Amino acid sequence: MGKALDGVRILDFTHVQSGPTCTQLLAWFGADVIKVEKAGAGDVTRGQLQDIPNVDSLYFTMLNHNKRSITLDTKHPRGKAVLERLIRHCDVLVENFAPGALERMGFPYERIRQLNPKMIVASVKGFGPGPYEDCKVYENVAQCAGGAASTTGFDDGPPLVTGAQIGDSGTGLHLALGIVCALYQRNTTGRGQKVLAAMQDGVLNLCRVKLRDQQRLARTGVMKEYPQYPDGRFGSSVPRAGNASGGGQPGWIIKCRGWQTDPNAYLYFIAQAPVWKQICAVIGKPEWITDPDYATPDARLPRLTQVFGEVEKWTMTRTKFEAMAEFNKHDIPCGPILSMEELAAEPSLRATGTVVEVDHPKRGRYLSVGNPIKLSDSPSEVKRSPLLGEHTREVLGELGLSESEIRTLEHEKVI
Repeated sequence: MGKALDGVRILDFTHVQSGPTCTQLLAWFGADVIKVEKAGAGDVTRGQLQDIPNVDSLYFTMLNHNKRSITLDTKHPRGKAVLERLIRHCDVLVENFAPGALERMGFPYERIRQLNPKMIVASVKGFGPGPYEDCKVYENVAQCAGGAASTTGFDDGPPLVTGAQIGDSGTGLHLALGIVCALYQRNTTGRGQKVLAAMQDGVLNLCRVKLRDQQRLARTGVMKEYPQYPDGRFGSSVPRAGNASGGGQPGWIIKCRGWQTDPNAYLYFIAQAPVWKQICAVIGKPEWITDPDYATPDARLPRLTQVFGEVEKWTMTRTKFEAMAEFNKHDIPCGPILSMEELAAEPSLRATGTVVEVDHPKRGRYLSVGNPIKLSDSPSEVKRSPLLGEHTREVLGELGLSESEIRTLEHEKVI
């Protein structure tokens, strides 16, 4: 059976992380992604954070699976002519250049649309239209500008960025959805269109519950599920809430046996109201079931620190996996803090293709993430990232260039 995006050709002018995340996802679903790179250099991440000398870094390989690589000097007149052919040949152009780069190349949207009225031009930018739209943005800047950092961390400390790449990879995922929607609409209209995913917008979308809380705070002046309640003070903006769940299910990260030496010997525990009796029974506090100070969710809110403290006394006598197993017997929601080492070794993630081993001709075998989205009729196959310019001749041949024309481009260092 074919892949979901078989027949879709992507002209990939992306680099680093946000754009390559988008195009890799489309490639996993079967799109033919042609990655255009600068001869002799390529995507800057090929050489960043290298762990093996003169071999493409894991940074690059893990973001560019299932793609074909061509090299092309788009400043050279012959290179521009090749690019025109590529635009006519492809369905989608994806880029995450600095603002104005396509225009400086001589390919503004109007020119691209003239060459191919069905072309979808998809862009990742740092900011959408407004006072900052010409600013360059990187992962942590996006987290800060999108509201994530101001609401992450503990109230007595500075703002924190998260290890999850919600600015880069998160925006790439948003852009991929926009591209698929534009392709679907093209079936009806026959026209291409522009697709924009701004990193600030993407981060804010992922922080929507904090925007919810901002409005609640403005109306009531207090948020009872936050750890600042009842003894702390609330200001005019949503505070940092530590490890609180930020929703209607009070939760916290608590210690388990071995926490003194293992930085990940912790469990996330949720004091869910429907299983309150079971929680009390498991941790040895049956009197809390009827105690008016603890018997109802509203009564427990100002006493959550004490509740989590008693739960922690119980979990500190067990490993995180033992505690989880016991809680799960009673449908008490919880989850272990899993390290990257533990995730890399988890058999179930290997079995589902969420974590994969990939063979590379220069690197050898390495571990990577696979497609997190599973289609029953179109399972994803993760193929290695391309070597720089590996498919240049192949793609140019598909564009109709003759062998002599390709040799001329090589001689003039256009490819």
